[in-house]
Amino acid sequence: MTTDQITLFALFGAVFAMLLWGRFRYDLIAFSALMAGVVLGVVPTKHAFDGFGHPATLVVALVLIVSAGLVRSGAVFLITRTLVDSTRKLGAHIALMGLIGGVLSAFMNNVAALALLMPVDIQTARKAGRQPGLSLMPLSFATILGGMVTMIGTPPNIIIATIREDALGEPFHMFDFAPVGGVTAIAGLLFVAFIGWRLIPQKTDAKEAGDPMADMAQYIAELTVPDESKHIGKRVRDLYETADKNDVAILGLVRDGKRRYGTAHTTKLLAGDALVLEAAPDALDEFRAALSLDFADEKRQEALQADGDGLQVIEVVVTEDARINGKTAQAIGLGWRHRSVLMGISRSGKRITKQVRKTEVHAGDILLLLVPQERGAEITEWLGCLPLADRGLAVTDDKKVWLAIGMFAAAVAAASTGLIYLPVALGLVVVGFVLMKILPLAEIYDHISWPVVVLLGSMIPLGSALETSGGTELIAGWLIDLTQGMAPWAILTILMVVTMSLSDVLNNTATTIVAAPIGIKMAQALEVNPDPFLMAVAVAASCAFLTPIGHKNNTLILGPGGYSFGDYWRMGLPLEILVVAVSIPAILVFWPL
Repeated sequence: MTTDQITLFALFGAVFAMLLWGRFRYDLIAFSALMAGVVLGVVPTKHAFDGFGHPATLVVALVLIVSAGLVRSGAVFLITRTLVDSTRKLGAHIALMGLIGGVLSAFMNNVAALALLMPVDIQTARKAGRQPGLSLMPLSFATILGGMVTMIGTPPNIIIATIREDALGEPFHMFDFAPVGGVTAIAGLLFVAFIGWRLIPQKTDAKEAGDPMADMAQYIAELTVPDESKHIGKRVRDLYETADKNDVAILGLVRDGKRRYGTAHTTKLLAGDALVLEAAPDALDEFRAALSLDFADEKRQEALQADGDGLQVIEVVVTEDARINGKTAQAIGLGWRHRSVLMGISRSGKRITKQVRKTEVHAGDILLLLVPQERGAEITEWLGCLPLADRGLAVTDDKKVWLAIGMFAAAVAAASTGLIYLPVALGLVVVGFVLMKILPLAEIYDHISWPVVVLLGSMIPLGSALETSGGTELIAGWLIDLTQGMAPWAILTILMVVTMSLSDVLNNTATTIVAAPIGIKMAQALEVNPDPFLMAVAVAASCAFLTPIGHKNNTLILGPGGYSFGDYWRMGLPLEILVVAVSIPAILVFWPL
């Protein structure tokens, strides 16, 4: 091996190790590796930032914006509100939601498709009186499967298409993935709808199923200041230290039926004032005893309700890119910035109710937030989380719905027929959405997943350097030596299994960037058509069903479904075996060796 190859292998080894560790976010890891590659001389300085202008990076960003426009126009909710019914049997509901999710994710980013359908699925489960966990995993898997059908459904397909263009002179087109991806997705969806969901471990009650709204009454309480209290004349903020020691949050003050939230901390206490608190029962009692406060009587309860709630409880799920991911509510200033309180955390089916403001939040957690009335959406967006309640979006302008769908359909048709380059077609859709006021200009950049852009922009030059140095050819040679004497279809299967295994524990984008060039080199060494190898990598990189960390969709449902890490493989392992069993013959039929 050359010095450059050794350096690049070390860099990729470090990247994969850091991704597995999970201590730092993937975009920081990838960008740091890129900078190290430039400093060490294995990535040419003039090509260091080529990845940020690469078609794959642009298409991923544009697809996210177009997805947001389709949602904003009401197109997606037109579909779900028309078709979803909570009275259906569970199997029928899973089949229908899986079909909707699969179709949507074929034409929009599959993470965005799940984010749109997850609140609908949870609300339907609650109305039907069943656990959301019975249907969320099938929905997640369905959106992952649907993304394989078109070029824009999932980042691995976009990356594969552009790598083919760089290596062979022509990219895969929009529906080149449909024959193999479509057959595999249909087989997977049938399994999920009729068999797979029965393999999910069932929880026994709402708490175990990860429903953070269970027993909400225990969280909110009111204590009154008695006539002879030594705290009369003190400001509310003077009680914060005692409240913090007892794990109690002071939400506000009620005086004469009037609620005070924003300025409550500076208000001097009077006899008869009621403190509005968030606390578990034992913590509340300790706080009451420490300050010699009284429980609110019936008359006080009436006064508390006289001026309306003023606050609302919302549930959100933490994404990998959320502001609060890896931090505490206290660290990001949730309370003083937005007058909001983190009341509880649901993680892997378990509820955290003590020291929640000092607990580090992880991706996949459900947060139970108490926020000022009418500010729930704003605070959810500031956190970078996804709402779990039906957002109440309705179709208000039919013309814009069909205008948005028509513009997108025209772009897909033009790109599919080769009339216009896909990034340009999607760019024109974005321009059209802005000009037609379907998507506000001020919101465009909010819908781009910048960590994914940085990941792609950083990994593409590293992948190119590995290929230029002969590193991918070296790995391909090792794999061929290990499979010496096997038929090409068997080697293809092994490449797919290895790629799928990597994707289960690593970011699928990083896996694709490394595995696709290796597939091309293997095909060239075997003197066979490289397209089957690229298709195998595309399918395998997308199908990460064994763990909650292999795909963003699996991470998103972790908290809402009340799942544990080991719940995924029960349905995921037979599904991955089915994907390999179906896709290999399909690849050999549609993309002969």
